[in-house]
Amino acid sequence: MDKKITAAITAVGGYVPDYRLTNAELETMVDTNDEWIKSRTGVEERRILKGENKGVSEMAIPAVLELCKKRGIDPVEIDCLICCTVTPDMTFPATANIITYKIGAVNAFGFDLSAACSGFLFGVTTGASLIESGRYKKVVVVGTDKMSGIVDYSDRKTCVLFGDAAGAILLEPNEDGYGILDSLLKTDGSGAEYLKMVAGGSAKPASVETVLAKEHYIFQEGPSVFKFAVKGMADVSYELLERNHLTGDDIAWLVPHQANKRIIDATANRMGLSMDKVMINIQRYGNTTSATIPLCLWEWENQLKKGDLIVLAAFGGGFTWGATLVKWAYDTPNS
Repeated sequence: MDKKITAAITAVGGYVPDYRLTNAELETMVDTNDEWIKSRTGVEERRILKGENKGVSEMAIPAVLELCKKRGIDPVEIDCLICCTVTPDMTFPATANIITYKIGAVNAFGFDLSAACSGFLFGVTTGASLIESGRYKKVVVVGTDKMSGIVDYSDRKTCVLFGDAAGAILLEPNEDGYGILDSLLKTDGSGAEYLKMVAGGSAKPASVETVLAKEHYIFQEGPSVFKFAVKGMADVSYELLERNHLTGDDIAWLVPHQANKRIIDATANRMGLSMDKVMINIQRYGNTTSATIPLCLWEWENQLKKGDLIVLAAFGGGFTWGATLVKWAYDTPNS
């Protein structure tokens, strides 16, 4: 009998821009203060991609190239590239097309996936399905967002939260039980009214009026989103453990979407995890939407050990949310 093929994460890459937007600088832009931002969100600074005509592909490209270098592969070996983003370089062509072209991944097909802050998680399951089909051997999933491009820096409710970054993983077939073991993914469109960009789509195309009304920026009704997120992310993570007959003691790391420190705490608590088993970098990068989870994997890669069970968990606009169980496939040299 053939062994079951699973999709293992075999390499990780990441990129953050140089410019640091600190809470102190935000104090000069809007009516807020460092203590309030830290106590409500956990964010101390966030990275911003500066420069004319620079889109998310500028961050995704170095992340993917780093991943290729670490794994010792040429981009021509990539079969598919999934770019998870809500801030594509442009509406079309897909940013994935731009990335594959610029890195020389001439044999890959690529497409963008939009699921807000759950985008990377949905991309991982999609990429894993391609690997599990047996038809594809190397699938790259990149989460990248330039949130600074859609944030209104006169709106103190949202501008303190978001930053820019990219993170990427390589998925390859595995027959020894490592990789993506299970996923629980959910959407509820009734949440659309609470977190959205009002204009710029086909329902409300860009016009002078939409620009003047600031309808091309993030709109968020914070309290409603927070309430849904705390329950959604915590419940789905707990349900994933139950379904796989696991407890918090079995989990080496929780890799949560970095939206708000209080949401992360609630999820860890529901899973019965101590905070020393939770990856948290929100204080340095803020909420980078599709990039948060792979950015954590990139930063903690040296601490991950072969065989570690980790849970990826996210909640985002849509509403979208989910959790994914991963058995880590490799030890990092010099870790």
